[in-house]
Amino acid sequence: MSPDNTNNALCIKPVVPPSSNDPAPAATWLDHIPSNIRPYFYLARVHRPSGILLLFYPCAWSVTMTCYALSAPMTTLWTYLGFFLVASQVFCAAGCIIDDMWDKDIDSATSRTRTRPLAAGDLSMFQAFVFLILQLTIGIWLFMQLNDYSFVLGLSSLVLVALYPTMKRVIDWPQAVLGMCFSWGSFLGTASVAGTVDWHIYIPLYMGGVCWTIVYDTCYARQDRDEDILNGVHSTAVVFGDQIRPILLMFSAIICSLVSYAGVLNGNGVPFFVGVALGASFLVRLFTRIDFDNKESCDGCLINNTWFGFWIWAGAMVDYVVKMQ
Repeated sequence: MSPDNTNNALCIKPVVPPSSNDPAPAATWLDHIPSNIRPYFYLARVHRPSGILLLFYPCAWSVTMTCYALSAPMTTLWTYLGFFLVASQVFCAAGCIIDDMWDKDIDSATSRTRTRPLAAGDLSMFQAFVFLILQLTIGIWLFMQLNDYSFVLGLSSLVLVALYPTMKRVIDWPQAVLGMCFSWGSFLGTASVAGTVDWHIYIPLYMGGVCWTIVYDTCYARQDRDEDILNGVHSTAVVFGDQIRPILLMFSAIICSLVSYAGVLNGNGVPFFVGVALGASFLVRLFTRIDFDNKESCDGCLINNTWFGFWIWAGAMVDYVVKMQ
């Protein structure tokens, strides 16, 4: 960062002007709901379920692994999976609102994001704030349904959620902080089922989730790299440069190693590791074929990566079912 930028690290001034040549946003099912509430749904990213699933899967891994270790009944497993699917929707929405409130000016200067409700002026900051309070109220109420240990653990994650937008202004690896947010479910899932966290098992799982977030968000952010450089936004997509492919493949190996290590410590069986192997093969196939110079290819990275999360969870789930037979 240059000396001039250092003094204004928390006040990025976008320099990319809007362009009439920007493509119109793709139509979604949200276009069929009343126009006066539609911007709130776009603000919450309801039309893009990939964010919800990426937040949900670390919770699902943790819940399923804990139920496996404790031989918890199937009703317990499905109850907590359903709970965290709902919670993931709420907290994904809250995180998106916080991020958009922080990044309103940057979003308005970036071609991909300038149609977002705040950047486009479809909602005011006050309206977004009220909607955020609603999401956080629902989220805290959900946390209150858990045991006391999980309630405190869940609330502590909100610090990271609020911190992430700032990190894009001061460090080169903001995706690591985003990973700390999105992988918190690795701790919260097991705490909800067991009432505590077996740290020597779930820290490796958590770190695997952090690395996974770095991978998919770097890939996703690659489409904005040139504009991020102009606007002074920090990103691993900028840091990795032309070496992005081998670096992401390296991180993919680290992810699978950490998740496998957590499985070994948890005493999981063969099906779990088959799931990890399927997830690993998927990541290798994805990052050897993706075109990092194609924005559509990078944009699809989030939804594609949900398959990795699914394969890990599917392996854990089959392992649990086999054990409970």
